[in-house]
Amino acid sequence: MSERGVVRQSKFRHVFAQAWKAEHCIDDVRVSRVTWDSPLCAVNPKFIAVIIEAGGGGAFLVVPINKSGRIDQSCPTVCGHAAPVLDIQWSPHDDNIIASASEDYTVKVWQIPDGGLTSPMTEAIVTLEGHSKRVGILAWHPSAFNILLTAGCDNVICVWNVGTGELVYQLSDAHPDLIYSVSWNKDGSAVCTVCKDKALRIIDPRRGTVREKVHDGTRPMRAVFLSDGKILTTGFSRMSERQLALWDMKDLSEPMAVQEMDTSNGVLLPFYDPDTNMVYLCGKGDCTIRYFEVTDESPYVHFLSLYSSKEPQRGAGFLSKRGVDVNKCEIARFYKLHERKVEPISMTVPRKDDVLTELLAEMKALRAVVLAQSQRIELLERQLARIEDGDV
Repeated sequence: MSERGVVRQSKFRHVFAQAWKAEHCIDDVRVSRVTWDSPLCAVNPKFIAVIIEAGGGGAFLVVPINKSGRIDQSCPTVCGHAAPVLDIQWSPHDDNIIASASEDYTVKVWQIPDGGLTSPMTEAIVTLEGHSKRVGILAWHPSAFNILLTAGCDNVICVWNVGTGELVYQLSDAHPDLIYSVSWNKDGSAVCTVCKDKALRIIDPRRGTVREKVHDGTRPMRAVFLSDGKILTTGFSRMSERQLALWDMKDLSEPMAVQEMDTSNGVLLPFYDPDTNMVYLCGKGDCTIRYFEVTDESPYVHFLSLYSSKEPQRGAGFLSKRGVDVNKCEIARFYKLHERKVEPISMTVPRKDDVLTELLAEMKALRAVVLAQSQRIELLERQLARIEDGDV
């Protein structure tokens, strides 16, 4: 509600989330217990990939997106890393190409055959070696084919040409501490990062680096570029409250908007949908997914609703718009990771007819309540009149 008491107009005000039925979930998936704060899952219109527990190395599972039911323990995996996998990302330009980052200091790029794996995959099409510590962050360039950004616990950012395996850009002196997240802007001309020193950096190879402190808390932060060039961050206040903030990259001295949520300690992973300008916040260890709409009008970040369930999430995969079912008015889909299960959750905008039906049903129910109360009042008035007339 705005200050005038008028409901803000938005076609996403009625978005609701619904988990799929149990028979459409994927069961017996041994989701990784690694403590790194990555989503542990990556989804595209063809495949679901999940980082899993693996003895003596690192592995992730890749299955077709229409897969459901139990995963057999003999199901083949991508298992070419010598240490646990920390992050996986599908190429935005080829649904069969996926990159993985590992504690073994390497990044590997894999080509998944149509239909999925028929045998364990140990040979990557390219291995990228340039970090001196574990690599925890991957980000494909949004528009340039075969360009991949990696960030490691050596506080170094590398940009690679995956086609040739060549290191094309390295930034080793901008971050004094652990890098928490990296996000390209819409056209790939700049990246924003957040670091353990509590600072948001905008890195443009042509203009250098702009740096500003954004959240006071010591726990990990996340940042994502929005399509209009603004930046949305999640972090913690000095009092350990979880925060969501919106920043104008022309002036990082003050946030355009800040919302404080709760005092849970799970890192809030932001998933941004540029088509709807909605942001979904999925906290690791939370039982909820909150969603917001970002607009050009104050207060800029508008809370829409939240999806709540009994089971906490270990991570989540966010399906790109190319994979959703538009015939069912689906605007987004999550793949929520439980301890041993992957559960799809659809975000749907109800049709106007559905909203009207809902409103009419609510009005009918309210009319029934009002009628019942009117009859009750009439009865009580008759009883009162008899008492006053001395009949009782």
